[in-house]
Amino acid sequence: QVQLVESGGGLVQPGGSLRLSCAVSGSIFSSYAMGWYRQAPGKQRELVADITSDNITVYADSAKGRFTISRDNAKNTVYLQMNSLKPEDTAVYYCNARRYSFAYWGQGTQVTVSS
Repeated sequence: QVQLVESGGGLVQPGGSLRLSCAVSGSIFSSYAMGWYRQAPGKQRELVADITSDNITVYADSAKGRFTISRDNAKNTVYLQMNSLKPEDTAVYYCNARRYSFAYWGQGTQVTVSS
């Protein structure tokens, strides 16, 4: 069974940075496409960034130029470096792993951007 565990969320001031991590177990990590999603209160879950098994990345317009997704296949971990954070980035951030028709989610980590 594939398990995803996110970490690295917290409270940060506007303009600050956070790095989220998602550790994956129970699978051949390198074969999975990985994504970070977020869900703010009262809103639908939305894609933030995605990285394929070939390291092709895609970013939401809101994340371009501020966030960077990366993966370390040796550590079975995907990261989301978030810089220049804004209050509107406040949300629960979820890690997603997918391969063929299978998709798995982590439990989420809260990111709050506030002064």
